[in-house]
Amino acid sequence: MKKKLIGLSALLIACSTYAQTEVTAGVMRGKDYGVTYLLPKTEIEIVLQTTKHTYTPGEFCKYADRYLRLNNVSAEPDEYWTLDKIQTRVAGVPDKENVYFVKLKDKTVAPLMELTEDGIVRSINMPFSGQQTGPNPSKAETPEADLDPRRFLTEEILMSSSSAKMAELVAKEIYNIRESKNALLRGEADNMPKDGAQLKLMLDNLNMQERAMMEMFSGTTKAESKTFTVRLTPKEMNNEVAFRFSKKLGVVADNDLAGEPYYISVTDLKTPDISGVEESKKKLEGVAYNVPGRAKVTLTRNNKKLFEEELPVTQFGTIEYLAPVLFNKNSTVKVVFDTATGGLVKVDRE
Repeated sequence: MKKKLIGLSALLIACSTYAQTEVTAGVMRGKDYGVTYLLPKTEIEIVLQTTKHTYTPGEFCKYADRYLRLNNVSAEPDEYWTLDKIQTRVAGVPDKENVYFVKLKDKTVAPLMELTEDGIVRSINMPFSGQQTGPNPSKAETPEADLDPRRFLTEEILMSSSSAKMAELVAKEIYNIRESKNALLRGEADNMPKDGAQLKLMLDNLNMQERAMMEMFSGTTKAESKTFTVRLTPKEMNNEVAFRFSKKLGVVADNDLAGEPYYISVTDLKTPDISGVEESKKKLEGVAYNVPGRAKVTLTRNNKKLFEEELPVTQFGTIEYLAPVLFNKNSTVKVVFDTATGGLVKVDRE
């Protein structure tokens, strides 16, 4: 807020005749006081949700088929990526070529303008929203604690003279656990639980022991989710590489041939300008805002469409202006802008 209140004291002196006037950002241009703001331009964001899988072989992986009939258990560590979800959206960034100044004039009510931290106009004559423009920090996921299978092994197993013998005894212990679970489920166990809650607790403990011992044969695979965001400045394009993805490396640079290419096409839908007002006349007094155009955005891989939708794109549209008469002191006009496109969301009059 300190950044938005530069020169506020001088501004209040200049506007003392209008007690109802409030301004969230006050600056001076020459002898005039007012608000400087920017309009946004559009960037296309491609959000990639990926998972990194890390496989670690089990201690007894070479005995998995002999004792547990587990086929295709690898003895080599491995690491690979999967692309789980692709989302496409638009984001607004400051357009330094479209900077505007709202001057506080006599016989008008200077608008209360809320800006983003980047100086993009968010609203006029609306209560301060306190919204943040940056992405919310994501909460770190707590990884599941690794189970130490040796804590479940008997003295006989731990004292085994060879890994082959130890693997045989661990496999027998796994079969014993399965028999115990079956006995509990059939009601044939020697020490049956008194109620359902106790039964569930006993089964959960047996399942945990079985999983820990099974991982000594099958190995473990850890999954780590990662999100990547690719930003592109929209222009008319046809099958240009948006990003590349490799099963071994994950998301790589668009010029890295180790990754498989994903292509993007952007088509300007050429929304006609029907304003019919000369820009030089409109620009003299009004509050500028964007009227974004429309673009058809298509994302493909191996000639298969993964995404096709129309998105608003500021660069394909025009700039319009709210008439100064809307902000006279006889009424209050409330305006909300889309900070991603700079377009109007809502206009209300009190």
